[in-house]
Amino acid sequence: MVGSNGLPVSFPPPAVPLISLAAKQVHTNDTATMPEINPPPTDTKIARLILNALPNIGPVSCRRLADALGGDPVSFFRASRERLLAVKGIGPVAADTLLHWRTHFNPERELEEIAAKSIRFVTPEEEPGYPPLLREIYDPPLGLYSTSEFIWGARCIGIVGSRHFTAYGGAMARTLARELAASGWCVVSGMARGIDTAAHQGALEAGGPTVAVLGCGLDIVYPPENRELYRKISQSGAVVSEFFLGRQADKQTFPMRNRIISGMSRAVVVVESDLSGGSMITARFAAEQGRTVCAVPGRADQATSRGCHALIRDGATLVSCVDEILEELGEAPRAPVQTELDLNAKPGRASPAKGADENEQKILQCLSGGLSLGVDALSEQTGYPIPALMGMLLMMELNRLIVKNPGGLYEIRAR
Repeated sequence: MVGSNGLPVSFPPPAVPLISLAAKQVHTNDTATMPEINPPPTDTKIARLILNALPNIGPVSCRRLADALGGDPVSFFRASRERLLAVKGIGPVAADTLLHWRTHFNPERELEEIAAKSIRFVTPEEEPGYPPLLREIYDPPLGLYSTSEFIWGARCIGIVGSRHFTAYGGAMARTLARELAASGWCVVSGMARGIDTAAHQGALEAGGPTVAVLGCGLDIVYPPENRELYRKISQSGAVVSEFFLGRQADKQTFPMRNRIISGMSRAVVVVESDLSGGSMITARFAAEQGRTVCAVPGRADQATSRGCHALIRDGATLVSCVDEILEELGEAPRAPVQTELDLNAKPGRASPAKGADENEQKILQCLSGGLSLGVDALSEQTGYPIPALMGMLLMMELNRLIVKNPGGLYEIRAR
């Protein structure tokens, strides 16, 4: 193993027999039976790897230790027990965990597993392997496990939402992600069921990068049905996690994951959420981190819209398309297909739309005069079979000729 200074890394010998990875979180408060103090690691990256896996020590504790002892994590292991206890928020349990770290973690074994699974462990000192925006938050991860050598930039947008989603919410998440990826943005989400999955799929459809942040170790695919999605994301962008290999997801890991999604993104877009849940936690983190918070409105009578509407009432930006997100970020809008529509036209007459072919013009004629029609009505009026019509409608949405409203009806997009 080569350390961050370019020299071979040698680990201090274990002071006690090493325990299994499954026992990393076991700790005893009986200091009388504690083994002798372990020699500290000598390499910054290895120190971060160890700290990242220790129980009773987290990013906030490490921030306090860094403020008191210096920025190099190696200094945490060199401090005496008395010096550690003098740091605000560091109690006897955390101090003893640092002094006897080998009781809890085997870095050699972890590095062997990382190498065997072709996983990387990147730290804030590494550029461009560590997300630049993530360095700015108060409690950045000590390191990130990553499935690829992804080159991070600042053009990331998070899209999150409920696991219990509607067809409208899924379509919105997929469309927003597809158009953002086509515009050069990296879509970040949590690979959870529902809106997260739809967002990743939309980005992949556009051939753009997407990043999934997991709430478990990278050797665990959660949810298991997203195994193929995990593989595709790893090829397009990266699957990342701050948790050591073998760590199962739980109620603690998901909020920690959510702060990473918001921390690495310039904006977070919430698509369908109830008043409580992970998406609302992500939005709160985003606001605390100074990120832009956007929400997609939905039907007033659906539970999946309550969270988004609450965010909008509290000051989040209402968005219904990609250009509105980019405008909020001060970015130039995409170059849309220009349309010249006569909004005063009567039903049965359609104004010409540049970029629309003959079939699309026929659909626009049916929707002229401000009409909103569903798929069945459009199929009946145009004579197009529903499967073929659905493909046409999707392309017209992407070309910004029409929009699909929350009731599932299509209408001409007003410019």
